[in-house]
Amino acid sequence: MTTALVTEPDSAAPPLPRPFLKWAGGKGQLLRQFQPLLPASYGRYFEPFVGGAALFFSLQPARATLTDVNSELVDCYRAVRDSVEEVIAALSHHTYDEAHYYRVRDLDPASLSLPARAARTIFLNKTGFNGLYRVNSAGRFNVPFGRYVNPSICNRPQLRACSAALQSVELAVRDFERVIDHAEAGDFVYLDPPYSPVSSTANFTSYSAGGFSFRDQERLAALFAALDKKGVLVMLSNSDVPEIPPLYSKFRVDRVAALRSINAKSDARGRVGEIVIRNYTTRRSRKAAPADKAG
Repeated sequence: MTTALVTEPDSAAPPLPRPFLKWAGGKGQLLRQFQPLLPASYGRYFEPFVGGAALFFSLQPARATLTDVNSELVDCYRAVRDSVEEVIAALSHHTYDEAHYYRVRDLDPASLSLPARAARTIFLNKTGFNGLYRVNSAGRFNVPFGRYVNPSICNRPQLRACSAALQSVELAVRDFERVIDHAEAGDFVYLDPPYSPVSSTANFTSYSAGGFSFRDQERLAALFAALDKKGVLVMLSNSDVPEIPPLYSKFRVDRVAALRSINAKSDARGRVGEIVIRNYTTRRSRKAAPADKAG
């Protein structure tokens, strides 16, 4: 299969930024349900599992730090922030073709320039199976070729809008626990970890070579409690499975519904439950405080 590169036309009015990567468990479809759950106001915004950054792009906070343990993902954001035109140019060399996909997948990201590395990440994300990001035990991306009809590989206006939104953002490769060293009282931390699987066939959480175990879920719960003690506003998403709510018994748990299509069994795909855990209860505004926008 060979299909010419598909791009989105430039439009007169710049679009609002939205995720330029598809991400398993992405929060784009839940933003409306999140609105009444967001804090009234906050200082800085932190997202230690950046993923597709749907909530960040929706809020567009004046001061934000986006981090992840996945260095390839963080490098992609850095390239879009700092060199978006070079990323767009590099994407122009990619075509939706199975043989080309596997050649690009086999490339060593370290051998590429930062914009070319980001273009590789975006291309594989847009053309791989279900938009998954999965690595093997050696840390090598191993998602198979996906079957699509005219996939949009390079949305130029959207990439530029995302670049503009990322200009003042700090990006770093960090383990999620390190947010405790940076967030202060009044800041807002949104935690969106790889989910605890809802079934034996639904564990698509190997976004790093070590995966994300239940021990990591316990570490995350301890971090949540430590941030709460520090006076940080914290919101966490996870799958609605029996083992997760007991880890957060002292905090508020709300349930939301999401349509998830990533499951090895097609008859197991559909609307599934998710939980949102918070250490605050009052919602008066979805935006960052006006003082933050001025500062």
